[in-house]
Amino acid sequence: MGVAMAPEVSPRRAKAVLVALSFAAFAFITTELLPVGLLTHIAPDLDRSRSQVGLLVSGYAVVVVVASVPLARLTQRIPRRHLLGVTMSLFAAANGIAALAPTYAVLAGSRLVTALAQALFWSIATATVVGPFPVAVRGRVVALFGAGATLSPVLGVPLCTWLGQQAGWRAAFAVLAGVGLAIAAAVLVLLPSYPPAAGGGARGTAPDGRRFAVLLLATALGIGGFMTLQTYITPFLLDVSGFADAVLAPLLFVAGTAGVVGTLAAARTLDTRPIASLLTPLSIGTLALFGMYALGALRPGAVALIAGIGLAYAAFGCAVQNRMLQLAPGSTDIASAGVSTAFNVGIAGGSLLGGALLPTSGARPLALVGGLLTLAALTLLAVDARWGRATGPASTVALPPADTAATRQVTPARTASPAHDRQSAFGEWPAREAGA
Repeated sequence: MGVAMAPEVSPRRAKAVLVALSFAAFAFITTELLPVGLLTHIAPDLDRSRSQVGLLVSGYAVVVVVASVPLARLTQRIPRRHLLGVTMSLFAAANGIAALAPTYAVLAGSRLVTALAQALFWSIATATVVGPFPVAVRGRVVALFGAGATLSPVLGVPLCTWLGQQAGWRAAFAVLAGVGLAIAAAVLVLLPSYPPAAGGGARGTAPDGRRFAVLLLATALGIGGFMTLQTYITPFLLDVSGFADAVLAPLLFVAGTAGVVGTLAAARTLDTRPIASLLTPLSIGTLALFGMYALGALRPGAVALIAGIGLAYAAFGCAVQNRMLQLAPGSTDIASAGVSTAFNVGIAGGSLLGGALLPTSGARPLALVGGLLTLAALTLLAVDARWGRATGPASTVALPPADTAATRQVTPARTASPAHDRQSAFGEWPAREAGA
C-alpha cells in the first residue's frame, strides 16, 4: 500500500548494469592496491620513505572499515542511480587530484576521498546489481560481479604499474580517473532511478540476525587467516621456497589466475548450495595453508598450494556476499557494509599479525597461523550449518513472497509468469531453485 515500485529493467539492461559495476569493482581494487606497485616511483618523487607510501594502502583499509556502516546508514534513502553516479564521480575526481598531487599530503587526501567512495560503493553495489535478477540466479550474478575485483590484482595492478613505470606514476592515476568518469556516465544512463527499498535485492531472502553475526565473525577470521600469509607471500617464496626474485611475478600471476577460476567455479554452486559454497573454499584454503607450512620448501608443491590459496580466497569472498543477500536481517545495504567491514578487519588484522610474527619467527609459521584462523572460521560455519539444519530450513534460499514490495523483482508483475521469472535476466541460463 503506497510502496514505491521499481521500474521495469530489461534483461539486456540488467546485464549492462552488471558489467558496468563489475568494472567499477575492478577500478576500486586496482586503485586501492596501486601504490604498492608504484611505491618505488612515488616515494622519491614526493620525497617520502617507502613505508610512508605504504601507509597509503593500510590507511585506505582503515578508512573503509570505519566508514562503511555509517555511510550506508546516511545514504539509505537516496536512489542508487544518483548515489552510484556521485560515488564514481568522486572516484574519478580523487584520482585526478592524485595524478596532479604536488605533495604527499595532497596525495594522501585524495586517497582518503577514494577510500570513502569505496566504502560506500561496497555497501550498496551488491544489492543494486542483483536487484533486477530472479532470486534463483543471484549467486551467479554475485560471482560475475565479483570477477571484477578478482581480476584487478591479475590485470589492473600489473597494467597500471607498467604504465606508471613507462609514463610516470601520475599517468596511472590519470587513466583511472578517466575510467571512473566512463563508469559514472554508464551508471547514470543504464540504472533506473527508484527508492532503494523498491529494489529486488533490498532485503534478505531468509533473514536471520544470529546467523548473519556468525557469518561476519567467520568472514573476519577467514580473511584474516588468508591475509596473514598472503600479505607476506613474497618473503615466504624467497626465504622458504627458495625461488629467485625473477619468478615472483609469474607466481603471483598463477595465484591471481587461480582466483579467477575460483570465482567462476563458485558461480556454478552459489544458487543451489550456498552453505557448501562457503565451506568448500575454506576447506581448500585451510589445507593449502597447512600444506604451505609443511611442504612450502618444495617448489612444485609451493606452486600448487599458492594456486589453491588464491582459488579459495576468491571463491570464499563470492560465497560470503551471496550468503549476505540471504541472511541480511534488515537492509542488504547495511548488511553489505557490515560484510565490507568484516573483510577489511580481516585484511588489516591478518597483515598486522603477519607483520608482528615475521621479524621473530620468519615467514614459514605465517602459513600455520593462517591455517589455524581459517580452520576456526570453517568450524564456526560448519557448526552453524548443523545448528541450522536442526532448527529449520533457513539455510536454503527462500523465494520472496509475490506480494512483498521489498523483495519484488524489478521486472513488473505483468511479465512475471513462472517461465519468465526463471529466465527473465539470463534467458540462456536454466534457473534452478535453491536447495533442489
